[in-house]
Amino acid sequence: MRKPRDFDADLKVLDDKARELKTRKVRQLGELVIATGADTLSAEELAGALIVLAETKEAGKREAWAKRGAAFFQGRARRNAPTTDQNSHGAPAQPSGAQPASSRKSAT
Repeated sequence: MRKPRDFDADLKVLDDKARELKTRKVRQLGELVIATGADTLSAEELAGALIVLAETKEAGKREAWAKRGAAFFQGRARRNAPTTDQNSHGAPAQPSGAQPASSRKSAT
């Protein structure tokens, strides 16, 4: 006879996995804020800027922001990767710190 499936245990495993993914996402967002230097902004300033970004529908602006973001991640990958194995497709799993203020540009 077949063993009955424990749906409660399955749900608990899925819930734990979802909680872990959410925690990882929050941690990575925090690391991104620090790496970009946005941790120097107040919570209100940061929230306001993110709201404006999320509400913007202009494709040109969004594309320009995406290009700057890609350049940021590629620049970090070049600084953090060994010279023989550079990662040109994204950010490192855990950023090592904030970018110097002198090399940041203001967002437009």
